[in-house]
Amino acid sequence: MKLSIIIPVYNEEESLPELFGELLTTLNTLSHEYEIIVVNDGSKDKTKIVLKEFASANHNIKVINFRINAGQTAALQAGIESATGDILIPIDADLENNPADIPLLLKKLEEGYDVVSGWREARWKNNWFVRKFPSMMANKLISAISGVPLHDYGCTLKCYRREVVQELNLYGEMHRFIPAYASHLGARVAEVKVSYRTRKYGSSKYGFSRTVRVLLDLLILRFMQKYMDRPIHFFGSIGIFFFSLGLLAGFGAIFLRLYYGLYLIQTPLPTFAALCLIVGVQLLTMGVLAEMIMRTYYESQNKRSYIIADKINL
Repeated sequence: MKLSIIIPVYNEEESLPELFGELLTTLNTLSHEYEIIVVNDGSKDKTKIVLKEFASANHNIKVINFRINAGQTAALQAGIESATGDILIPIDADLENNPADIPLLLKKLEEGYDVVSGWREARWKNNWFVRKFPSMMANKLISAISGVPLHDYGCTLKCYRREVVQELNLYGEMHRFIPAYASHLGARVAEVKVSYRTRKYGSSKYGFSRTVRVLLDLLILRFMQKYMDRPIHFFGSIGIFFFSLGLLAGFGAIFLRLYYGLYLIQTPLPTFAALCLIVGVQLLTMGVLAEMIMRTYYESQNKRSYIIADKINL
């Protein structure tokens, strides 16, 4: 097997020499051919210069430089598209992931799994209320919505068989949900405990705004998992609910007028009924449009809504 190590990098000039040293030490102990693909995500420090020096000294190190900062998901997508290995292993450049854990992932993969995700069990152990507990709740939420129970969706250190991820197109913050996408496509997913080290250099690139983006992408994940090939069921169900609520409110207003003498302007029910009816019609219309777009998506590209594992006598 050939290994493709994929490293998204943004302003990590101080971490790279140590990272490459640890990576090469670990990879050289394995019996696999390997390549290291570093995606420089528009760094503004001397990262580009450092990468050029290492790539010149070692032909196994390959570099992709972005013109502008496009985000970690885009960097991983570029790395996946450029990888030639049978096994793809993304890892952070900030030294929080330990390259020495790569053999653990490979060993688990050999048990027949398609995706092996790292679990940084010791992360935030000294900051339980502020960081550990919210992280646990977030991972439980993602596990519940995605249907793939993992303790640490945010750990970049993972191991994928090439055929599982080569057809995925990633956007937003979707890279952390690759195990869920892969599982939806029939992949077997496992998790192993890996070590965690605090950042040595620079500052974290994560903030509250990223949390909001992750939650929105989680909504998209759920939609694509359950309603990608039948969007009318999603929009239609909500539309029928609001439409029915509008009818109920309208009949309630008429009932109050006939039996209690309340004029329509004396109760908010008519306004509420009109609003619900409008929202219901809009959602039903949106569902029909989404259904048309879905059919165009599949038919124009000759795609299918199913995946064949293998065939016999065909």
